[in-house]
Amino acid sequence: MNKSNLIMNYLDEIIGEPHSELQYEKDYELLLAIVLSAQTTDKRVNQVTSILFDRYNTLEALSLANIDDIRSIIMPLGTSTVKAKYVKEASTILLNDYNGVVPKDKDLLVKLPGVGPKTANVFLIEYYNYPLMAVDTHVSRVSKRLGIAKELDNPYTIELKLNKFFPKEKLGRLHKQLVLFGRYHCKAIKPECDSCKLKDICRKKN
Repeated sequence: MNKSNLIMNYLDEIIGEPHSELQYEKDYELLLAIVLSAQTTDKRVNQVTSILFDRYNTLEALSLANIDDIRSIIMPLGTSTVKAKYVKEASTILLNDYNGVVPKDKDLLVKLPGVGPKTANVFLIEYYNYPLMAVDTHVSRVSKRLGIAKELDNPYTIELKLNKFFPKEKLGRLHKQLVLFGRYHCKAIKPECDSCKLKDICRKKN
C-alpha cells in the first residue's frame, strides 16, 4: 500500500465522519466564525458567536450593529478591534453586494474583509464540499511529521504538496480529517504516538 493510501485509510478508520467544530446555521455565520477563529480555538469562537448571532440574528442587524458592542462580545477572542471591524464590514458588503448570500467564488471571497485564501478554502470545503485543502497549524504539523512537507515549508507550499500527494476528490474530507487528527491525536504536545498506526512513517522523534 502506498503512503497516501495508508494515511487515508487510517484517517478513515479513526475519523470516519469529519466535520467542522464551528457552530453555525447560516452561510454567513460560518464565514464570520472562521474569520473570528484566527489565533484562537473553535470552542472559544462558539461561546462568542452563540451570543453575537443571537443578539444580531440577520446580516442587516450585524451591519447596523454598534461596533463597540460587537467588540465587547468578541473580546475573549483577542484582536477584537480588528475582528469587530471585519464582522461589520463583511456583513455590510454581503448584504449590499451579494444579496445576503456568501459567494461560492474564491476570488470574490478573498475580497471580503478578514477573508484570506485559507479562510476562503475552509468555508468552501465546509459549506459547499469543495475539493480544496486549507493549511492551519494542525495540518501543517501533521504534514511535516508524516514527511509530506518539509520543516521549513510555509502554508502555501504545504497546500501545494498536499494537493499533489492526495487525490483531488478527497481533499476537502482530508482537510477536516487532518485538522481533527492534529487537534486530538497528533497533538503538538504529548501526541498519541504509541497507539498511532502511522508511527512507522512519522518523522517525530520520541
